[in-house]
Amino acid sequence: MLSPTTLAAAFDRVSEYWSPKVIGQVNDQLLKVAKLKGEFVWHAHEGQDELFYIVKGSLRIEFEDEAVDLEQGDFLTVPSGVRHNPVAREECWVLLIEPAATKHTGEEITSRTRSLQEQLG
Repeated sequence: MLSPTTLAAAFDRVSEYWSPKVIGQVNDQLLKVAKLKGEFVWHAHEGQDELFYIVKGSLRIEFEDEAVDLEQGDFLTVPSGVRHNPVAREECWVLLIEPAATKHTGEEITSRTRSLQEQLG
């Protein structure tokens, strides 16, 4: 039987900042929730777009030549190959939609990088 997921309750699975958790899948796209605070890491996803939907709080996404500020209810798609760095001054809850093949920090490997297996856990 199919059962709904409450988006706010899905954030209960997130215990660390910058550590997304997979909460669903639509074809080859994964739906992930994450809590963000502070600065992440500059990175790009070659061959995959990434959608950020702000559920709670606000987020600044820095690009090499500009920055975009997102508030609760806003969403932004970062196109494939565009280097970006998310920054959250205060705790921010975000829903991410991206292909299953998307690497968490692109080709950049840091202490914050999470494998798909960790995101599924």
